Amino acid sequence: MTGTSIDKWLWAARFFKTRTLAARASELGRVEANRQPVKPSREVRVGDFLQIRTEGGDFEVEVLLLSDVRGPASVAQTLYRETDASKEARRKAAEERRAFMHYTPAPAKRPSKRDRRKIHKFREDL
Repeated sequence: MTGTSIDKWLWAARFFKTRTLAARASELGRVEANRQPVKPSREVRVGDFLQIRTEGGDFEVEVLLLSDVRGPASVAQTLYRETDASKEARRKAAEERRAFMHYTPAPAKRPSKRDRRKIHKFREDL
C-alpha cells in the first residue's frame, strides 16, 4: 500500500468518529500535512507530519503505519506517534480549562425571573 486517503486514515486512527467528519475537517482547513492544507482525497504516506485540530485539542503527529479500516483504539494508537510538544500543549490546555472552572463555578440553580431581567438588561447595555 503506497498511501491511503487522509479522511480514511484520520477515521481509522480515531481522530474523528466518521469519515464524513474527517473529510469536513479537511475541507475547512483543520488538517495540514507537512504544513500544507489538505483535501480529503489527498494520500497520506508513512513519515508524513500531520497537524490536526479537533474538539479534543490540537495534535501534531507523525504517520507510522497506514490503515483504511477502523479497528480498536489500541490498534489505532499504533498508526501514529504524537510529538512531545503536542502532548505538552494539550496537557497545558487541559489544566487551564480545569483551573478556569474553579473561577467560574456553575450556578446552583436556574436564574429566577428577576435574574433573567437583570441578564437581559445587562446584555442590552453592551
